Amino acid sequence: MIPVTERIRQSLVSLHMARALETLDQTLSRLEKGEISAIEAIDELLAEELNLREGRRIGVALRTARLMPIKTLESFDFSFQPSLDRHRIMALAQLEFIKRAEVLHFLSPPGTGKSHLATAIGVAAVRAGRSVYRCSLAELIEAQTKAEREGRLAEKIRFYARASLLIVDEIGYLPITSGGANLFFQLVNARYEKGAMILTSNRGFAEWGDIFGDPVVATALLDRLLHHAVVVQIEGASYRLRHHSDLSPNTPGHMQQSPRLRRPNAAAGHRKTEVPITCTADRQTREVGNFSPALPRKFDPAFTAKPPSQPLPEGFSQSNRP
Repeated sequence: MIPVTERIRQSLVSLHMARALETLDQTLSRLEKGEISAIEAIDELLAEELNLREGRRIGVALRTARLMPIKTLESFDFSFQPSLDRHRIMALAQLEFIKRAEVLHFLSPPGTGKSHLATAIGVAAVRAGRSVYRCSLAELIEAQTKAEREGRLAEKIRFYARASLLIVDEIGYLPITSGGANLFFQLVNARYEKGAMILTSNRGFAEWGDIFGDPVVATALLDRLLHHAVVVQIEGASYRLRHHSDLSPNTPGHMQQSPRLRRPNAAAGHRKTEVPITCTADRQTREVGNFSPALPRKFDPAFTAKPPSQPLPEGFSQSNRP
């Protein structure tokens, strides 16, 4: 007759429970010494196996979601960005906005940590078992443009609409043609009130007409993206350069203080394109920090990122570079 312990080993092998099999001898030893009860031994074996499988699931999901390298809220230095309310950000990480299919906007000058926060909330969503996908706006529109050319646009929109949370990074770094804007609108419309999104941008909503090259499409986008929304504004110096303050331009020996985001002065020659935001009666836009979505602001042009010099991907406009 096969001993009980050997039968257990065979069962663990058949069930592909490699971690439980690996810790079996140690668990049985503790059981024989009276350190744990039989039910506790079973619990330990199952917990070890579950932890291993959950770690594998999370690893695969993070790679599939394109959330590598991993960023977490625990690793974010909130003391460096005092304009952020840590408790509000932690509340957002509870992911209730995903259940409500809301849009979370992070608006700030370049380098202030908005992509870190967006990725960290995405990581929290993956750990909670939510499906997540992250990409830049440039990658998104380039993929949609290619799919449209190949006759697969509907399929590609379904792919992007499938995730519980879609993170679109770097809105405003590159101007977009009207064709690209229309493609993005189709995706936003497909996810409207059905799936949550996180958007990051270095430009205020009033500049979206310039970004998308069409004030009409920009207004239609904002109508959907601000209907059920949370807006977080970050004001401060570059988060990336926080350990290299001596390298900050025009700031010898200390970190430059970021000015408040404000409307540009028209007399200074700044662009005047304004995107009207028509608020419906049931608009549910909420605010975090000092930003009021009902009164769009433009970022100081000094903090608007300059686009790279390399050729632009399909769907983007060379003539409309900021």
